[in-house]
Amino acid sequence: MKRISDPRAFIKAETKVKPVPHAEEVRLYLADEAMDLWQKTEEELGEMGLPPPFWAFAWAGGQALARYVLDTPDLVAGKSVTDFACGSGLVGIAAMLGGAKSCHAVDIDSFAIEATLLNAELNGVTLSAEQADITGGDPLETDLFFCGDVFYDKNMTDKVLAFLDRTMERGTPVLVGDPGRSYLPKKRLELLATYQVPVVGALEDNEIKKTSVYRLLPKTGA
Repeated sequence: MKRISDPRAFIKAETKVKPVPHAEEVRLYLADEAMDLWQKTEEELGEMGLPPPFWAFAWAGGQALARYVLDTPDLVAGKSVTDFACGSGLVGIAAMLGGAKSCHAVDIDSFAIEATLLNAELNGVTLSAEQADITGGDPLETDLFFCGDVFYDKNMTDKVLAFLDRTMERGTPVLVGDPGRSYLPKKRLELLATYQVPVVGALEDNEIKKTSVYRLLPKTGA
């Protein structure tokens, strides 16, 4: 697979700076149309079958988490946080705006990392970002762990939940933002807040998604 010579220029050229609908304190480089950007990315890289450009949209779970963080800044004030599967970096940026000491954003997509760093600069905050699949490794040293919209695929859910369990075993709280994805572990969630979140209708089944923020609870039993 070839590389786009200047990913940041590509992101800027294919997106527009807009406020996040449900967290207007944050601005992001956002795309208007998913399929056009998806096709253009595949053409630029010369590879078909790439994953969707998650980094170019403010997904419902991330918007809910960002809103919750901005409304309850004491949650993050002075703490180190991790924005897992960060996409655009929305949640991590909200945490930094809310007074977090530091944020480490992680995603497997190199474009997500570039978009996250660009979006952080746009909002006047600094965070670290890493392209990696961390689910097979040891838990990160962090005070608070955020994950939004990660329970849409069974294989991913199995990997992520095992990693989150190890994260909680070391005493780190895990907060989840989710609009009811297919594999959301509903029996292991403590509800913290619920919102009506505007989303891109072409990517979802509706233009408004009822989306909640939860605390993930440790698994019980054998």
